[in-house]
Amino acid sequence: MFTGIVEVTGTVTRLEKQDDTAAGGGGTSLTISDCGEILTDAHLGDSISINGTCLTITSFTPSQFTVGVSPETLRRTNLGSLTQSSPVNLERAVSATTRMGGHFVQGHVDTIAKILSVTPDGNSLVFRLQPREKEVLRYVVEKGYVTLDGASLTVTAVDDKAGWWEVMLIAYTQERVVMAAKKRGRR
Repeated sequence: MFTGIVEVTGTVTRLEKQDDTAAGGGGTSLTISDCGEILTDAHLGDSISINGTCLTITSFTPSQFTVGVSPETLRRTNLGSLTQSSPVNLERAVSATTRMGGHFVQGHVDTIAKILSVTPDGNSLVFRLQPREKEVLRYVVEKGYVTLDGASLTVTAVDDKAGWWEVMLIAYTQERVVMAAKKRGRR
């Protein structure tokens, strides 16, 4: 379980489609670096959120970690489209003393969404998004919340007929999440 409050942005250093090491388990593995501050209390088997997806740490050093990524996870998330040097949002699993500044995030991703537009509004950015599976729109309500790339965000508008919803990133959030750099057409 996570909060949707991104702790740090890490960097993909390796995405291996066929990792036969113990860390990859014979499937896809993802190695993330530039994240030592969230690994100080890490253990093998810990859950960690990478762009909102709950994954298991299979190997780590003081400065990087590796996770195995299942075929189902690759189908349902944007993790398969990451490349070397891609930035990713990271968050450790909640503990009994974690502040709940966002919302309960399971890390089990329902779908991906395409960015239809990015529009400045003062010092904020409005993202209009369209989900791949339209049926998830019934769960998206104005002033409710969604998790996008692991960040807990408030829904500012919904159009069920047109099949989109909007969120707004304030300046503070823009500096701390990977979504702020994404353009129209990205997922």
